[in-house]
Amino acid sequence: MSLINDFKILQNRCIKYYELLAKEIPLDKPQESDSAKARFGFYLFMLENICNVKDVSEQIELITDLDFNRGLYGTGDDDWGVDAVYIDDDNKSINLFNFKYREKFHPTKSQAVNETILSAKFVNSITNEQTTGLSGKVKEKALEVIDCLNSSQIWEFKLYVVSNEVEPVAADHEHLGILRDAYGLEIIPIALPYISQMMSIRPTPINAKLVLDEDALMSYEEHQLSSSKSYITRLRSSEIVRVTCNDATFRDKYDIEDLSLLTNVKLDFGVLFDNVRGFVLRSKYNGNITTSLKEEPNKFFMYNNGITIVAKSIQVRSINGGKKFILELNDFQILNGGQTVRTIHNFNSEDTSIISDYLSKSEVLVRIFNTSNDEAIAVNKIAEYTNSQNAISSIDLKSLSSEQITLEQYLEDYGIIYSRKTGDIGKSDTKEYKHKIAMDKFGQILFATQGFPEKASNEKQHIFGKYYNQVFIDSFDITEAPDIIDKYFEVLSLYNLAKKNGITPLELKYYYTMYISKKRPQFDLKDIIGFLETVIDTYDAPSEMSIPRRMIQLKFKNYVDSKLDEIDD
Repeated sequence: MSLINDFKILQNRCIKYYELLAKEIPLDKPQESDSAKARFGFYLFMLENICNVKDVSEQIELITDLDFNRGLYGTGDDDWGVDAVYIDDDNKSINLFNFKYREKFHPTKSQAVNETILSAKFVNSITNEQTTGLSGKVKEKALEVIDCLNSSQIWEFKLYVVSNEVEPVAADHEHLGILRDAYGLEIIPIALPYISQMMSIRPTPINAKLVLDEDALMSYEEHQLSSSKSYITRLRSSEIVRVTCNDATFRDKYDIEDLSLLTNVKLDFGVLFDNVRGFVLRSKYNGNITTSLKEEPNKFFMYNNGITIVAKSIQVRSINGGKKFILELNDFQILNGGQTVRTIHNFNSEDTSIISDYLSKSEVLVRIFNTSNDEAIAVNKIAEYTNSQNAISSIDLKSLSSEQITLEQYLEDYGIIYSRKTGDIGKSDTKEYKHKIAMDKFGQILFATQGFPEKASNEKQHIFGKYYNQVFIDSFDITEAPDIIDKYFEVLSLYNLAKKNGITPLELKYYYTMYISKKRPQFDLKDIIGFLETVIDTYDAPSEMSIPRRMIQLKFKNYVDSKLDEIDD
C-alpha cells in the first residue's frame, strides 16, 4: 500500500480515537477540524501501541503537551518540549515522547532534528534536578523521573520521536548524538512506514510453499481416522524470510538458489495479525535473538523457542521418489514466534551478505497446525498454550481465552469496543461506538464490584492470574457487562466535572464508587462521590500517608463498609 494511503488511514484512525475520547471525557475546548481531532487522537493511538496503555483515562494522564491539556481542561502548563511521559515500573524504563502530527502529506518530508532538540530543555532540567521553572503535571512527571534516576535501580532512559512524516530522523544524526552522549538518552525515531505496520487490518489470505527433506518432517494427527494432519519441522532462517515476505511470488518459489534475491524483501506484517503480543516495538529479547544468529548460527535451533504457525489448510505431496515433500500453506498466521520472525527480517536488512552468511546456516523449530476443522476458539487456545512458555503477561495470554472472545462479541452488539489487544477500534469502520473499554480495565472494575476495590488497582496481574476464574467465570454474569461499563464511564465523567469543586480524580476512587454503587444501587452516583470524600477525610491515618496508600488498605475498605452501615441504621 502506498504511504499516502497509509497517511489517510492513520488520519481516520486518529480521528476515531479522538471521537472516543470526546465521548468519555467532558472537553473544555472540543476540536472542530478533522486535522485538530487527528492530532490529539494521534497522541492516544501512539501511546496505546507503544506503551500498551489501552485505557483512555490512563493515556491522558501521560500527556504533558500544552495544547492537548488546554483542549481537555481549558488550561495547561509549558511542556518544555516533551509531549508525554510514561514510566514503566515493570521494565524499569523511562519513556519520553516528542509528537509531531502533520496535516498534509509530503512524499519527501522527513522528521526535523530541531523538533527533537526541543526536548533537551526537559531532559536537562531532569538531569540537573532543576525543576523550579516547571509547573503542574509537567513538574510532577519530572519529579517522578528524578526519583527513578536517583534510586538504586537501573533505569533505561528513552526519547521517542514520533511523527506521521515519511522519513524518520536518523538515530545516529550528529545533533542527536549530543543528546545521547550528554544525557544517556536512547533516541527512537518512529515515522509513517513504521506506524503503518501498527495499523494492521485483517489481511487477505497469505499462502506459501515449502520443500522439506523426509527426515526434517514429522506429522501429527489427533486420531487415526482424522483427515487433518499437523506438522513439526525445522526451517532455515533464510526460508523464514522467504515464506513471510511481502512478495507473493517469492513465497511460492520454493526452489530459489540465489539467496541474494531475498536481501531486499520486507516482512508481510499480515502474518502477525493474530499474534498474541500485538505490535512489539522493541525488547531486550530481540537483541538476544540477533546475537545468537550472528555469533552461533549453527546453534540457533537449540537457543530459540521456535515458531507456531496455523493454516486453514495444508496440502502435502511427495517428490523425488518420496525423499522430499512439498507443503502448501493456505491462509496461514504466526501465533507464536513473532519476535523471532521480525528480528530475522531486521537482521537480514542490515547487509546483503547476512542471508547467505548467517541466515542460511541457522535453523528454527516450526510447528504447523492445520486448523481447517477447528473453531476460532481452538486457534486461540493454541496461541495461549504455545505462548505461555515465554515472557508474556497473563493479561495478554487471557486475551485469547474463549470467555474474553465471547465478551468482545457480546459487547459489540451494545456499541462497546472491548479492547483485548492494542489498536482495537471496533469491528466496523462505519459503526458509531459509545465506549471503548480495555480488557484489563474491565477486569479491575469487575474485581472492585465483586468486593475488592482495595485490590483492584495494584493486583491487575493477579486478576488475570489466580483470581481469573473468580472474576470472569464464577462470579460474573455477562448480561450485566453493558450496564457496568456504562456506569463506569458515568463515574469518570462525574469525577472530571467534580474537579471544579476541588475533588481530585483517582483510579481507586473510581473503583470504590463502583463498589459502593453495587452494594447500594439506590444511591445516586454524585452522592456516593461526596460520601467517599467524607470517608477519606475522616479515616484515621498518618497525615504523611497519601490517599492512594490509605485506600489500598483492607482497614480502609472495612471503614467504608462501616460508614455505609451507619447510613442504613
